[in-house]
Amino acid sequence: MNGFLIALFIIIIIIILLLILYINLYNKINESIIRIEEAESRIDNNLRDKYDLLNRSISLIRNKIDLPQDSFKEIIKLRARKISNFDLDRVLVKSYNEFLSIYEANSKVRESDEIFKVSRQLEIINEELLTLRNYYNANITNYNKMIKKFPTNIVANIKKYKERTFYDLKDMTDEDYEDFKL
Repeated sequence: MNGFLIALFIIIIIIILLLILYINLYNKINESIIRIEEAESRIDNNLRDKYDLLNRSISLIRNKIDLPQDSFKEIIKLRARKISNFDLDRVLVKSYNEFLSIYEANSKVRESDEIFKVSRQLEIINEELLTLRNYYNANITNYNKMIKKFPTNIVANIKKYKERTFYDLKDMTDEDYEDFKL
């Protein structure tokens, strides 16, 4: 009887230790998920602000100069579509580059105080987006490592966590192979 109680006590201690380990690993993974979701939220807000500023800049530029019909066509198409933040970011980068080329090429546009303010706000947003992408990717790296490495992979399999993709402006579904240059 005495041996039975000792064995039962040891089993209970092991179960408690395993439970504490599981909770600790689960919390570690969830902390990473929270950081990722926070970065996603902040990226989303910045992308919306960038989209609004670029849309505003189109009308401001059109008031100063005559733009070709196909100018800013991708951002104008966005008004009627729902796309992911990854795709939105790609379109906004192209539209921002188009904005910069028009801004730099036209003195009438550069002389406008409103357009100057928009360009400065866009620069600030781009800097913050760069920082947020780096923060997001660093947390994705940690999260993906936890999902693959023992013992956190056990918790990840139990909770059915999947690997997440990096925020790197790459699109594997398009024909643009230039975005995969190292």
